[in-house]
Parts: sequence; structure tokens; C-alpha cells
Amino acid sequence: MSARDEILGRIRTALADVPADEPAAATLRPVDPAPGDVDRFAERAADYRATVVRVAAGEVASAVAAACERHDARRLVAPDGLPDDWAPEAAELLVDAPLDRDTVAGADGVLTTCALAIAETGTIVLDAGAGQGRRALTLLPDLHICVVPADRIVAGVPDAIARLAATRAPITFISGPSATSDIELNRVEGVHGPRRLEIIVAG
Repeated sequence: MSARDEILGRIRTALADVPADEPAAATLRPVDPAPGDVDRFAERAADYRATVVRVAAGEVASAVAAACERHDARRLVAPDGLPDDWAPEAAELLVDAPLDRDTVAGADGVLTTCALAIAETGTIVLDAGAGQGRRALTLLPDLHICVVPADRIVAGVPDAIARLAATRAPITFISGPSATSDIELNRVEGVHGPRRLEIIVAG
């Protein structure tokens, strides 16, 4: 008997005296995603050592340019689907068509948007949709600049899961720059992703 057969056998034994028509003890109810508080999102994202700036919807390009200047970034990878008016004049955008690994890794940073963001945890969520691209684009460059439209911020994780219920693409949750710690709790950034995360909240 395999471990699987043994586990299923124990479950059948435990359920042997339960009537087939007995209602479930708990019923999951659909969640109506609640909008998130922009200030709370900004505060929580900053707690994770992300740099967060808020701008009007028409000021994204200048905010991206300022982020590039702070990090001396002159070449940014850009996934397909980014709005044209987000492009900074002082930086070259390398559109993923797709780009090879070395080109992506050698860029100064990547510019994306997100599927949504979570106020309670300061998290941005990517689902490989328009303006986000494949996962490698946000893993290899050392700088990630993410534009978060304010209307994509939801209140909490259940709201995010409800909003993503129909998504079939890989989903990535990002809370701050890539970081890990060893057994002595020494923090190391950039081990498996960018060391620097700039979030521009637009709107």
C-alpha cells in the first residue's frame, strides 16, 4: 500500500459515519474586493525598504526620470504594453521582444506596472499581464521601478485573491527589494531579485 492509499483510507474511515447530504460546516462566500488606502500602502511598502513616491497620473515620466537619476540608470528593460507616456527622456527603453538573458541582466533596471497592490502588506502583485512581462524581467536587473495606479490598490490579501481569481498566469507577490537572511539573521539584499525597488503611485 502506498502512502497515498493509506492517507485516503484513513480519510474514508473518518468520514464513514457522516451522512452524504450533511451540509458543510463552513461555506466560503465570495469577497467583493475593497479599495485600499493609498497612504497605508505607501507606509507599508516603505517599511520594506522600498522607495515610494506619489504623483499625479500625468507625471509618471518625470517620476521615472527622477528614479533613474537617483540610481544612475540609463538603460531600462520595458515589457510590452507599457503606456508610451511613461518613458523618461533621459533613459533608453529596451523593449522585451524577447530580449536575451544577458541583455536583461546587463540593463540598469526594469520599468513595469503591476496587476494590483495590497495596502495592508505594502505588496505589489504581478501577473505577467500588459506592462509587467515575464518573471525574468524583474529578477535579473538590480533596480525595479514599478508604477502602481492608485485605483489598483486593494485593502488586504483576501481582496487581492478575489481580484485574481480568474487569473491563470503565474502570479508574483513582491514586498520590498529582494532580501534574505542567514542563520545569524544577517540581512542580505539582492540574492534572488533586485536590491532596489522604486514604487511610483500614480493618481
